[in-house]
Amino acid sequence: MESGKPPEPREPGPGAETAAVPRWAEARTFHDNLTPKKKPKSPKPQNAVTIAVSSRALFRMDEEQRIYAEQGVEEYVRYQLEHENEPFSPGPAFPFVKALEAVNRQLRELYPDSEDLFDIVLVTNNHAQVGVRLINSINHYGIAAATVFSPSRDMAVSQSQLRVAFDGDAVLFSDESERIVKAHGLDRFFEHEKTHENKPLAQGPLKGFLEALGRLQKKFYSKGLRLECPIRTYLVTARSAASSGARALKTLRSWGLETDEALFLAGAPKGPLLEKIRPHIFFDDQMFHVAGAQEMGTVAAHVPYGVAQQPRRTVPMKQAPAAQ
Repeated sequence: MESGKPPEPREPGPGAETAAVPRWAEARTFHDNLTPKKKPKSPKPQNAVTIAVSSRALFRMDEEQRIYAEQGVEEYVRYQLEHENEPFSPGPAFPFVKALEAVNRQLRELYPDSEDLFDIVLVTNNHAQVGVRLINSINHYGIAAATVFSPSRDMAVSQSQLRVAFDGDAVLFSDESERIVKAHGLDRFFEHEKTHENKPLAQGPLKGFLEALGRLQKKFYSKGLRLECPIRTYLVTARSAASSGARALKTLRSWGLETDEALFLAGAPKGPLLEKIRPHIFFDDQMFHVAGAQEMGTVAAHVPYGVAQQPRRTVPMKQAPAAQ
């Protein structure tokens, strides 16, 4: 073999510069395809609808809680560290959060520059060492993460349409009417509602959430997508349509709000109906309605507001006079 000097560098020939351009563009495209795509930027809190979800609602932590209760915090932390690369299993609020994110994806497509989105915040009181496993779980499922009650059995719900069901009194509305029932009974309540049919009820604690959902729904309606809207809301109330339903509907109308469906059960159990409509979450102020929803597979959230939260007064029984 001959060993010679390396060839002298030559001046680029005609067309070399233009030939380099497509090669550079091709390399840039290849590099961009290798680079992980950034996650959508979180909206500013003042522009978004913030949803706070507890870690134990988002993920199932039954085994971890058993270890904590039976073996103490040190063994609990050790177990979490050993399993920090294993994602938690989805919990009862998981489908709800996935539906929120499905709505966000569609809103970003329709309004790329808008921050009028759901901002999902994970709330936890877990030990700091558990944070790595929570973050790994969030990344595994692609979640940007009210304490809710787990249902007694699993029920399939939509992951493309967010469905939220609300009780009326002491949830969307104030507890004004419930106070009438408690103090004076149903007959007086029906009379009161008829007299005040055209007077809007005061707002309750969840009115703002329905308002936010309605605002996002209208963004789809304005694009001609009412029937395809990925948000659906329900009023599920123990009121009777004939005797007390009008005031509820007129109150919503006076606020410029509506629900997609208004269901008046006249005191019937709510669980079976919720099983039919399959909401991601149902809000109620009375625990027996929450328990009824749980039994039928619905994720339910208790709203601790209003007269229903006050302990019942027990009247001491009069003792019979002692026999002489």
